[in-house]
Amino acid sequence: MEEPDAARPPSRLVRLLSALFYGTCSFLIVLVNKALLTTYGFPSPIVLGIGQMATTIMILYVSKLNKIIHFPDFDKRIPGKLFPLPLLYVGNHISGLSSTSKLSLPMFTVLRKFTIPLTLLLEAIILGKQYSLNIILSVLAIVLGAFIAAGSDLAFNLEGYIFVFLNDIFTAANGVYTKQKMDPKELGKYGVLFYNACFMIIPTVIISVSTGDFQQATEFSHWKNVLFIIQFLLSCLLGFLLMYSTVLCSYYNSALTTAVVGAIKHGRWFKILLFNTEQPVKT
Repeated sequence: MEEPDAARPPSRLVRLLSALFYGTCSFLIVLVNKALLTTYGFPSPIVLGIGQMATTIMILYVSKLNKIIHFPDFDKRIPGKLFPLPLLYVGNHISGLSSTSKLSLPMFTVLRKFTIPLTLLLEAIILGKQYSLNIILSVLAIVLGAFIAAGSDLAFNLEGYIFVFLNDIFTAANGVYTKQKMDPKELGKYGVLFYNACFMIIPTVIISVSTGDFQQATEFSHWKNVLFIIQFLLSCLLGFLLMYSTVLCSYYNSALTTAVVGAIKHGRWFKILLFNTEQPVKT
């Protein structure tokens, strides 16, 4: 049996811990990515995403070889079982990294709250879930608060807004379809993670090379900076942990729970911290 815990319902503590794990990973990776893309000026969110995919593949494959985890071997039915997750996966990665580099952290976190109503809507359409009126009103209140906060943004960036709204759509769809595809009798949570990364890393590399994005990344001036390299590797590791914690949170809870945790993970103290520490690195 692939996942022994799948046969029994998760306890409230397990559900809470999985949500906290996801919130913590999501919080930390935004910090690190913001430093890489803004403070250091790393030119390629796509290459950063490729590093995160490669790390995911290596960790899961080594874990499978050492029998720490289990997921099914590849066969011709797997692409059909996964679709459209690989497309949503890479879209979520690229749009998320691009929006992080183009918007201020407060505005980024405000606009990311629109993931919540999109997730609620997609769960109703795709999974047939029904939510109470109290939950729907709570979601509408979150959206209203986001509209009010967004109205005070003086640094309007249309490209950044487009990326973050695309990121909201990809995140919501990815969360709902991930919940749908994680049947332990099929791919399970580790199989979903592994084959998603495998199917999308090669096309993403091709896009990066063909657009000149990869060349810009290789010519980046900070590759001899030890602190930059440490943060780049940390981002790759956190990328894996974020993907794993997202799947884990959705597995034990719901896609809506994961969306809510993702939207509320940044408190006011986090925004203050970013503004007080966000200084450009001198070259």
